[in-house]
Amino acid sequence: MTIDESRLDSIIDEYNGEQGSLISILQDIQAQYQYLPREAMDYVAMRLKIPRVQVFGVATFFKAFSLKPKGKQRIHVCMGTACHVRGSKMVLEELERKLGIKAGDTTLDNEYTLETVNCLGACALGPVVVKNEEYRGQMTPIKVGSLLDTKKP
Repeated sequence: MTIDESRLDSIIDEYNGEQGSLISILQDIQAQYQYLPREAMDYVAMRLKIPRVQVFGVATFFKAFSLKPKGKQRIHVCMGTACHVRGSKMVLEELERKLGIKAGDTTLDNEYTLETVNCLGACALGPVVVKNEEYRGQMTPIKVGSLLDTKKP
C-alpha cells in the first residue's frame, strides 16, 4: 500500500507532533484509510521519534483500531446473551455463508467486513445486527438476504 506522506504530515501536524497525541493521530489515520496501514504506523513512529513497537502496541491494544483493511460496508452481529439465546449464532452463520467469509474477515472485493460484538445495548430487539451504523432488530437467517441486498455505504 502506498501512503500519502503529506496527508500523514497534516494529521500529525494537527497535533503539533506531540507524542501524547498518538491515539488521536492513529484515530485520524484510521478514519482516512479505514484501517492502520503498517507503512503509516512506521511513518508516525519516525515523525514522533518514538519506537515502532510503541505505535504497534497502542494499535493492537485498543480494539477500536484495525490492522486489516475494512470493507465499504460493515456488519456487526451482537453475540451477547440476549441475542445469543434468540438465535444470533444462526444469523452469523448465514451471513458467513452468504458472504463467503468468517467473522473478522472482509470480502475479497472489499465490499463487506463481518464482525461480532459482545453487546450492542439493544437487548430487547435481539438478535441485533448493525449494518453501517443502522440497527436491525429481530434479525433471522431468512432476513439476511434482504440485509445484504440494501447497499448503503
